[in-house]
Amino acid sequence: MFAIYKRELSAYFTSTTGYIFMAVFLALSGAVIWFGNFFSATTSFSTYFLVMIFFFVILVPILTMKLLSEERRTKTEQILLTSPVGLLDIVAGKFFAAFTLFEFTFLVSLLNMIPVSKYGQVNAAEIISNFIGVTCVAAALISIGLFVSSLTESQFIAAIGTIAVILGTLLVGAFSSSIPNDVIRVVVKWFSILDRYTNFTYGIFDVSSIIYYVSISTIFIFLTVRVYEKRRWS
Repeated sequence: MFAIYKRELSAYFTSTTGYIFMAVFLALSGAVIWFGNFFSATTSFSTYFLVMIFFFVILVPILTMKLLSEERRTKTEQILLTSPVGLLDIVAGKFFAAFTLFEFTFLVSLLNMIPVSKYGQVNAAEIISNFIGVTCVAAALISIGLFVSSLTESQFIAAIGTIAVILGTLLVGAFSSSIPNDVIRVVVKWFSILDRYTNFTYGIFDVSSIIYYVSISTIFIFLTVRVYEKRRWS
């Protein structure tokens, strides 16, 4: 797995993908803090973290659209499928490479918060809980993007598909209350990424939500492996 992880992580910077992702992420982060904190002179960052989650609609596809679709397009997928490396190692290596780049950029973006501290006391518990929550949300969405990328050889289709799925998971909670059937409403609400994030915005370390996001990540990594298992024997 480490060989795949190392290869994919370096690939982000041998192409422009990694630089584009970091530039867009840091630009959006700076803009949100500038308009959300400097203009209102507030040291609360809960809104910042929540807004950044919505920007994942753009950011996550940049990270994931090439991960597996490019292998299929360039026919290097067959090399991976016939290599002695296990399919889970391949998929996990690609997932953790994308997650590492995200997490590094996310940490760098927090430097934007330092100038805001002049407005008053910064709530460390709020920042830490939101950071953990956003990290968990990102892991879940990256796994979804990875899965979508495994279904096509087109980066464009992978990006559009990932955008559609992420938008669905972010917005489904808003529409679940209008569903008359209780069972269907509960099932639909389960897929709401934002509903599980709420406690983190209040500085609450929610273990059940962390388990939920880890479960989502695990499910989509497993589904991606299944896609490749089917392709290996087809």
